[in-house]
Amino acid sequence: MKKTTKIYIAGHRGMVGSAVWRALVSRGYSNLIGKTSAELDLRNQQAVTDFYKREQPEVVIDGAAKVGGILANNDFPYQFLMENMQIQNNLIDGAHKAGIEKFIFLGSSCIYPKFAPQPLKEEYLLTDSLEPTNEWYAIAKITGVKACQAIRCQYNKDYVSLMPTNLYGSFDNFDLQSSHVLPAMLRKFHEAKLNNHSDVTLWGSGTPMREFLFVDDMAEAVVYALENNTPEYLYNIGTGKDITIKELAESIQNVTGHQGKILWDTSKPDGTPRKLMDVSKMAAIGWKYSTELEDGIKKTYNWFLQNTDKIKEIKL
Repeated sequence: MKKTTKIYIAGHRGMVGSAVWRALVSRGYSNLIGKTSAELDLRNQQAVTDFYKREQPEVVIDGAAKVGGILANNDFPYQFLMENMQIQNNLIDGAHKAGIEKFIFLGSSCIYPKFAPQPLKEEYLLTDSLEPTNEWYAIAKITGVKACQAIRCQYNKDYVSLMPTNLYGSFDNFDLQSSHVLPAMLRKFHEAKLNNHSDVTLWGSGTPMREFLFVDDMAEAVVYALENNTPEYLYNIGTGKDITIKELAESIQNVTGHQGKILWDTSKPDGTPRKLMDVSKMAAIGWKYSTELEDGIKKTYNWFLQNTDKIKEIKL
């Protein structure tokens, strides 16, 4: 991979895409392309085809997606299924037809069955039913993984899928209606602290276990896959360690300095009981994470405090 290789990062303003952009720039890559959704509607097949023809990138990193937490997935199933399929199908098929030899598809650990054995191995894909609260997004991402695998098998192109665990960090979505658990908690504890340390009510029982990866570590994994041989079609990206949601809440409470009570609304869904990634395949080719959870939460909270005027909120 040359530093002048033309690399297109789809979703370059999102949390993952912007982290990948920063990681590449820090390594001296100088020929990066990014387009906002206003400049390029990835749901429009002709627009994507024309873009590939005009720009002729040599590598594509697909970090573009319609994303959200349990509430957003429950309320907008059709959009989460259809728009994600449109985005990735146009990017993958367009890249293949444009003769692009290297494509990195980014997905999510939600592609694995709800009750799959723990930790989650790549071979558990499609062995059982999905978690109902995010199956629409998961099905879309599974089709992307399979599309890349099919191109890899049939045309011998280096199309690889990286499935991160729960990501968090700079440029996350902190909208309480559509965000994931860690940024939602961080904002709730921060606002409760400002409100005389009022009590914080959180969804579920606090017992489910989750794994979290700092987004800059995810970006490092993407760069590693870009610069090294990836013999498998699918790799889990994570820390290989998990904690309970209750432990996460207490850690965030500690970092933010909130001193009120934590209340659990057990009438709300917990989601999947456990989601821990087996990261041995990525470790086997030489990559592992570097940011521990509490350090990552501190970095994320510092970014949040410095950017409260422009916090990203997704309106559905």
